[in-house]
Amino acid sequence: MPQVYTVQIHDRQHNTHYTVRVPDDRYILMSAESQGVDLPFACRNGACTTCAVRVIAGELRQPEAVGLSPKLREQGYALLCVSYACSDLVVETQDEDEVYELQFGQYFGKGKVRRGLPLDEE
Repeated sequence: MPQVYTVQIHDRQHNTHYTVRVPDDRYILMSAESQGVDLPFACRNGACTTCAVRVIAGELRQPEAVGLSPKLREQGYALLCVSYACSDLVVETQDEDEVYELQFGQYFGKGKVRRGLPLDEE
C-alpha cells in the first residue's frame, strides 16, 4: 500500500496555491492533474525544464530527471513530471527560462562547451 503525502504547490506565474494528495509511487504532476490542478509541462519525461519547481520544504526523489544537472538538483530544483514525494512537500513553480539559464547560460554563446552537452561535464 503506497504512502500518501500532502504536496502544497505555489504556482508563481498565476499566484495560485494548490494542495494535493500524492501517493509515493506516482508522479507528482500526474497526481496533481488528476485532482484538477493545471500546472505547466511539456515533455513529461524529465528532459526539459517546463515543470521545474524549487523545493521549499520536504523531500522528493527524481531518478529520471535527466533535464536537470546534479548541481541544480542539489540546490533544490526538481521536475514534477518525474518526481515522487518522499514526505509532505512545499514546492514553488519556476520560470522555465530562468532554470534553463541557471543550467546552461554559462556555457552557450561563451565558447565553454568542450565536448557533448554541459550536463556531461559535471
